[in-house]
Amino acid sequence: MHERLPRPSNVDAMDMWVDEAIWGHRLYDEQTPWLCLMEFFNVLVAEHEAGRAFVETGPNTLKYKPKARMHLRNILFNNPKISLIATKYKDNSKEAWAQWFKEMEARKAGVNSDVNFRYLEERFPSFEDFYLVVQFLRRTTIEGENNKRWTSQFVFPYGPDCLYEDLDVKGNSDRRFFARTGELLYLMLTRSGKGPLILDKLQQSVLNKENKFNRLVAALQPKDMSQERTSIREGAYLPYLSLPEYQALADDWLRLLDSNIPKFDVFPHLVNITGLHMIIYALNRAREVLGYREKLTFVIEIVAPKKTIIRELSADCYAEHNNLSKRAVEAYIRKIEETEEWKELNNVPQAIEFLQKKFIWPKDVDELEEDGFRGNTPEQLLEFFIEKAIKRHKQHVDNFHRVWGKEVGFSSRRGARRIRYAPQDLFLKSLVYCVVPKRMEFQEFLEELYDRYGFIIGERQAHKFAQYGQADLQAFAENAKRLEQRLASMGLLRRLSDACAYVENPFGKREEEAG
Repeated sequence: MHERLPRPSNVDAMDMWVDEAIWGHRLYDEQTPWLCLMEFFNVLVAEHEAGRAFVETGPNTLKYKPKARMHLRNILFNNPKISLIATKYKDNSKEAWAQWFKEMEARKAGVNSDVNFRYLEERFPSFEDFYLVVQFLRRTTIEGENNKRWTSQFVFPYGPDCLYEDLDVKGNSDRRFFARTGELLYLMLTRSGKGPLILDKLQQSVLNKENKFNRLVAALQPKDMSQERTSIREGAYLPYLSLPEYQALADDWLRLLDSNIPKFDVFPHLVNITGLHMIIYALNRAREVLGYREKLTFVIEIVAPKKTIIRELSADCYAEHNNLSKRAVEAYIRKIEETEEWKELNNVPQAIEFLQKKFIWPKDVDELEEDGFRGNTPEQLLEFFIEKAIKRHKQHVDNFHRVWGKEVGFSSRRGARRIRYAPQDLFLKSLVYCVVPKRMEFQEFLEELYDRYGFIIGERQAHKFAQYGQADLQAFAENAKRLEQRLASMGLLRRLSDACAYVENPFGKREEEAG
């Protein structure tokens, strides 16, 4: 078992401390992998400006101040009539500006009453030019086809001036979509020890104020941002100081950032790989609580025209993984039954005091009965607590594996009733860009996927299934053949002969470049 860091002292407002103790504060299903990356960039830029990027002065002491950028958000996302105004006054820029200023004066939110947008007229040759810039940036919105409130819409992270925190419609800090998972990502990369290398690789993209796209976004904002309402973010908790998962995550980030993928085009692949690593982290923490020692593995189905035994094995594997976190919550709590302190308890008041000390539950003793507790022994109180902890767990953390697997294209129900691990093309591309330096023999590629991520695709990785009679190795050989064909159709594999096929990374660096 890895040693768990102490619980923070400022968590008294929470209703219990169980999920957070196992996985950190917090893994959250409503925060998509893309929004996790966006929150991470907010942390990174704020800490970089403060001169301490990827430096942790003490475990779980992260404290940073992100931007609000309410002028920008009003212009881009609280501005529904701009198209109508641009069309109606196409030949009269002055009148277009006048009508738009009037509209924004009535609509603006989250800013002081004396705020106006008249500085924009001096920065753009015409209203049409301004309108075209707004349209362009709207089209590059992260997860643009969603129904999120306008204060939770995010422009693509072209640079520091594009980044801002999640807010409610009144402009106050919120945790609905920036729910700390990005803070966990930042802490993981910091604790990997490879933060300075990652920082260097991001200097030409998200940290670069001078790139043309960032300057375009900056032009929409006032020069004086001193009146912005911002708040300090703190309270992130990552339970472990050092884990192999942190190193593996950082290594894949560096492989992607060091490739020849254009600097902004690499972000979707960072999202996919980060999603995969966070899923592995979540599953491994649950397995550790449950006492599992063997390697975490995933049976991967390369989708076939008809149902195969691989599909069933993958769905079974997925279902087993999907149930791990709930089992881990119960196992984590039940560990107290092994302690002498618990065994010596004689009554419910003593048990309440013990559970409050260990799990900060129950918060209000007087409400226990109102909440449904009818027991009169410590054992009955413990069962009631486990029931409450699992109910709380099901709200968010229990959904993390399912939601994030689907979001990054790792798992799917396509063509079947059950969800299984069936990667989509973009996810496969991300894997190739991470695993293949320039060119790699296909069977070696399959071995690398197994070694790094526990992926079981071909017959060489699937011997345990043949050993226990669960599947013929031929089924896995055909599964690998389908992957070979998929990669070839995507331009990522070339067969030189019947016995020799190579996976090729079009963005991989040649040896002389890498050197």
